[in-house]
Amino acid sequence: MQGIAEITGMVLKAEPINEYDRRVVLLTKERGKISAFARGARKPNSKLLAATNPFCFGTFKLYEGRTSYNIMEAEITNYFESLREDFESAYYGMYFLEVMDYYTRENNDEKELLKLLYQSLRALMHEGLSNVLVRYVFEMKAMVINGEFPGMPREGDWEESTRYTVSYIMSSSIEKLYTFTVTPQVLTQLKQIADDYRVRYVDRQFKSLEIVDNL
Repeated sequence: MQGIAEITGMVLKAEPINEYDRRVVLLTKERGKISAFARGARKPNSKLLAATNPFCFGTFKLYEGRTSYNIMEAEITNYFESLREDFESAYYGMYFLEVMDYYTRENNDEKELLKLLYQSLRALMHEGLSNVLVRYVFEMKAMVINGEFPGMPREGDWEESTRYTVSYIMSSSIEKLYTFTVTPQVLTQLKQIADDYRVRYVDRQFKSLEIVDNL
């Protein structure tokens, strides 16, 4: 896999390697989830210092070595600065990144999950939407895209508005996903459904979710 590639994606996580380098995980439109090295990215004057942090979305130019990707350049179009500056929203965002790291794979078509992640982070910055609602919509839609969401539970005394909301989440395009609010009672029922399905179908404990649940 040698050569130069230009990909569009978002940094899911970054970790230090050696004295000045970083290893980053990118969710990309073209190649699914990939790992890449950013040489010298932790140096104060590095052009990759800001571009290789979680939440950064843009275009990355990679050198494809025999066994690894190396980031040469990055043009970031959205740093999600306002998300980083809000303590609560930042932790919700970190949870979303962790979920995507769990769901996605290299060389899979992950365009819809990347789109969902991007729009969900934008929704966290929307003053008219509660982070809690965004979370449950995100969780359910991620399961829908991944082919794991079984629909409305058959048992339970569900509000008609809850049934409609779940149906909308399942069928709506991602661009129109975050265009509604719900009553406290419907929100409680969405939580019940999302929590039950997450426990049933996701075999991982998310560190960031523990923090989100205690906010």
